[in-house]
Amino acid sequence: MSNPTATIVRTEVIVSTYNNPVALNYVLLALASQRDADFSVCVADDGSDKVTHTLLESWSHRLSPIPLRHIWQPDDGFRKNTILNKAIETSKADYLIFIDGDCIARPDFIACHIARRTEGAFLSGGMIRLPDRSTLALSEQAIASGKVFRLSWIVAQIGLRKLSVLLKAAVLPMTLARMLEWLTPVKRTWNGANSSAWRRDLIAVNGFDESLRYGAEDVEMGVRLNNHGIIGQHIRYSTCLLHIEHLRGYADANIVQRNKAYVREVRKSGIDWTANGIVKLAARPAKGDNA
Repeated sequence: MSNPTATIVRTEVIVSTYNNPVALNYVLLALASQRDADFSVCVADDGSDKVTHTLLESWSHRLSPIPLRHIWQPDDGFRKNTILNKAIETSKADYLIFIDGDCIARPDFIACHIARRTEGAFLSGGMIRLPDRSTLALSEQAIASGKVFRLSWIVAQIGLRKLSVLLKAAVLPMTLARMLEWLTPVKRTWNGANSSAWRRDLIAVNGFDESLRYGAEDVEMGVRLNNHGIIGQHIRYSTCLLHIEHLRGYADANIVQRNKAYVREVRKSGIDWTANGIVKLAARPAKGDNA
């Protein structure tokens, strides 16, 4: 089999969103400011109203020459995994980068994912969670200028928290950052707000489990990727991603705990396929099967 890194690799950034147009506007502005990266954007929309549709119509011109597509499904509760599977299934790209519609990417973010992608692995990054009050300090000018990614600005927002949080500002020399990524005891799990993988690997495990609602629903797929032989690699200290805080009316503590218990079962069992994924089959189709 030919090495895909030796040919032109198409990259798509999949942005998941639901009725948060203010944050999504900032996210798209940050993507428009990316450097040294060739990619397209898919907004995977879990049922947003017309305000988001109107915003994306304006961005279809503002984001040019970066291609933008918008896929939408009716609002029927938290179904993020379902719309992400639709994005994976319909994508024409070879490599997919996933971020949430409330996460602002530093100008080197996409280039970092592209530079670090490798065979037999998915990439797992981190994010800095901004407090509620930080939304007042955000602006198009502050994002476009890169001000929000400066360590001084980040410290002004979050204070001098744990060193591990400040390391996510990604201000260390790359050699040292990669060494710390290798040494950190943090598990190399799939982080739905900042991860990437080869599309064919996501197809091989049938994408996300659509039966899972909010709470570790993204981690579960990462475990199946591990079981399939696709290992997670950290890029948590190599580039910066800022998370805009928001309410989570869809969060249910009981569902979160059930999901986490299910993730442990998947890890222990070694299964790498979900019957509730991109295709609704109990087992992986035989090679050459058109199902």
